[in-house]
Amino acid sequence: MSENSSIEWTDATWNPVRGCTKISPGCKHCYACTFAERFRGVPRHPYEQGFDLRLVPEKLFDPLKWSSAKRVFVNSMSDLFHEEVSFEYISRVQDVMAEAWWHTFQVLTKRAERLEQYSNTRSADKLSNVWWGVSVEDRKYGLPRINYLRNAAVQFRFLSIEPLLEDLGDVDLSGLDWVIVGGESGFGARPVRQAWVRRLRDQCREQNVRFFFKQWGGVQKKRAGRELDGRTHDDLPPIADAQVPGKHTREIAIRKLQDLWDASGPVRAQS
Repeated sequence: MSENSSIEWTDATWNPVRGCTKISPGCKHCYACTFAERFRGVPRHPYEQGFDLRLVPEKLFDPLKWSSAKRVFVNSMSDLFHEEVSFEYISRVQDVMAEAWWHTFQVLTKRAERLEQYSNTRSADKLSNVWWGVSVEDRKYGLPRINYLRNAAVQFRFLSIEPLLEDLGDVDLSGLDWVIVGGESGFGARPVRQAWVRRLRDQCREQNVRFFFKQWGGVQKKRAGRELDGRTHDDLPPIADAQVPGKHTREIAIRKLQDLWDASGPVRAQS
């Protein structure tokens, strides 16, 4: 989607899937849906079909075309583990992440059960350059996702607790590497309380988990800022310095994957 991103915890976004459907309270004011629906019906626009879910195979190779190493948020405008995305297609996304080993990929989903199922059948644990995460917004819908993530066969696990909609209480963060917290932003944003954020920050400290506070949110999120108790919290996991292969080498990788996929036949859209 974009080789550069304004999201505080990433460098770029990549959307080999577009569109999604709402499944929990955190989806109520989805920024991606609001953005996409503005362009429904606009001829030849990437979101001519609004937020209807669809595969975008022509975007699969984008990370292999970029000439610098980045943190890459996968499907900022969708959910890779949506029920209408087959494991075969997800495996093609994983193939690209494996080939583009110099990038650090950040995969975030609300379909934590599918992530766990996929990871235990498709060798996701072999990818040291992929961070796998789940969204958590409340106790009823969000907290149960953490156990699915903890049981997933992956190397790196993180939470995006945004929008934080209530006090989550005591949260078991064992097996997790990183926590992002943020309030909801935009029209109709639901409020976040300082005490809720502090409690999560303190639990991250106690359980030795990196903590990143993204924003207070609200209608004017820039004015609200992102300081908590007089400072910002920007604890990002380290990434290894990587020398990006030259253009010719990256083109060979693209051809290799294309030949592999051509030999396996057309991919199914749904599982």
